[in-house]
Amino acid sequence: MSGIILKTEEEIELMRESALIVSKTLGMLASEIKPGVTTLTLDALAHDFIKDHYAEPGFLGLYDFPNTLCMSPNSQVVHGIPNHTPLAEGDIISIDCGAYKNGFYGDHAYTFSVGEISAKTEKLLRITKESLYKGIEAFKRGNRIGDLGYAIQYHCENEGYGVVRELVGHGLGRTMHEAPEVPNYGKRGRGKQFLDGMVLAIEPMINMGTHRIKQLKDGWTILTADGKPSAHFEHNVALIDGKPELLSTFEYIYKALGISSDEEVAFRSQPLVL
Repeated sequence: MSGIILKTEEEIELMRESALIVSKTLGMLASEIKPGVTTLTLDALAHDFIKDHYAEPGFLGLYDFPNTLCMSPNSQVVHGIPNHTPLAEGDIISIDCGAYKNGFYGDHAYTFSVGEISAKTEKLLRITKESLYKGIEAFKRGNRIGDLGYAIQYHCENEGYGVVRELVGHGLGRTMHEAPEVPNYGKRGRGKQFLDGMVLAIEPMINMGTHRIKQLKDGWTILTADGKPSAHFEHNVALIDGKPELLSTFEYIYKALGISSDEEVAFRSQPLVL
């Protein structure tokens, strides 16, 4: 990664457009995720949806990745490759999606339940998503990378979960991965200082057991070392006037699933119009 590239107001608005294409794609997929469907079927739906919105799939071909979506069920942490295996009742699946439009990338993720899941797994998803917003809250003027990582780490480790170390969030812009790296752990007051115009992909990857991971021979798929479930949530966030501003949203997902939530309100300067 090179140096941090600060974005203008105009560039941030273009990034918001790319991010919202991803948000809409995840919202479309939310209605399709059910026992019996294959991840390859979902991948094809996402590919066509992104193209229909005059954008390009951001992951397809990136570093030679073969698909539109990273789809990582159960003990897979991230970078799972879509396949013919049908989803089953009680599964969870992280879907990470990217879109490229007007010269900028959008990139975020959500971990979905497949049918009814156990209370233990439900808690993992809840705490992981809560930690995402803890991290976003720490992305403000006067804070540093370590403050953001600490907020996520403290919230999750306090519940006994493992915080993945080897995989991190990142800056986002004209390329998918820009400086700075954004770990989900850290020490307060350490690391690069946040500046207006920074745009980050903040993405806690949290394991039910150990923080340790391993990689499959496919060169992509990352799994938990102990085989326990992992959750992954990601938002795109800009720093504007010293405060975090969400460019992405989970509201399309919630609309599809009939969920009511006000979790994003504090991070929007104006109401979201779906």
